[in-house]
Amino acid sequence: MAADAVGGGAGLSGDVRAARAPAALWLTALAMLCFAANSLLCRAALAEPRIDPASFTAVRLASGAVFLGALTWARRGREVLRAGRWSSALALFAYAAAFSFAYVGLTAGAGALILFGAVQATMIGVGWARGEGLSWPQRLGAGLAAAGLVYLLLPGATAPPLLDAMLMGCAGIAWGVYSLIGRQASASGRDPTLETAGNFLRSVPLCLALAPFAASAHLTPAGAALAVASGALASGAGYAVWYAALKGLNASEAAIVQLTVPAIAAAGGVALLHEPLSPRLLIAAAAILGGVAVVLSARRA
Repeated sequence: MAADAVGGGAGLSGDVRAARAPAALWLTALAMLCFAANSLLCRAALAEPRIDPASFTAVRLASGAVFLGALTWARRGREVLRAGRWSSALALFAYAAAFSFAYVGLTAGAGALILFGAVQATMIGVGWARGEGLSWPQRLGAGLAAAGLVYLLLPGATAPPLLDAMLMGCAGIAWGVYSLIGRQASASGRDPTLETAGNFLRSVPLCLALAPFAASAHLTPAGAALAVASGALASGAGYAVWYAALKGLNASEAAIVQLTVPAIAAAGGVALLHEPLSPRLLIAAAAILGGVAVVLSARRA
């Protein structure tokens, strides 16, 4: 998810956005594929398993830090070593760790859907607590999304494992917090790619907190390769592409387009990982994504 970047293109004039529209379209599509690929890569690595969740988290964050660090060092030099915030790094680490452990038992589609719902609920909830009122259409949309999430988690043969779902919910909350901190950085005029690189670099030493889980570490070359792909390509390159795409999008467009990520992840899980696509997941996805779309569309109006 890349909700921390929402708002990056809000100040552009209509003419500027129109001129950049073709490039923004392709960049946005590529970024959404990268973000959905995180779920697919993590699930592919942990389903057999080819790697343990703690090692996947550490390798993912380290490879993302190397990629983004090298990318920004070429432009900004040693500034990358001072970029970022420890609060953002902690939220990033919490998200990545909970994300990895959750995908031990969740399918790619269900995990991406729960993550997306938790991120949006966190950001909408914090906005409401800060006094940002919700119109009646937004309240109805939020209620529909909440009902879809509850339906997805109701006990039953096709319900996702509750503990794994709770872990993914925690990952979503952590990413929502990371996103809110990222908005403050963007509002202050900081380079978002540079800040993201700094946050990844700061998150690497935090992986020592996963040492108690290293006793059961399981690492194969295939698992390590999937973790590196998740960190360097799906995360690192994905964010670089996304920040470039934002130059041609306004805030509402950037928010609404992210609705495609859980759908892409679910489709990829079925096509590439041979995961089942249950009616429960389809109904829940329609309710959650439709409800969030109503909230975002009403805000735009």
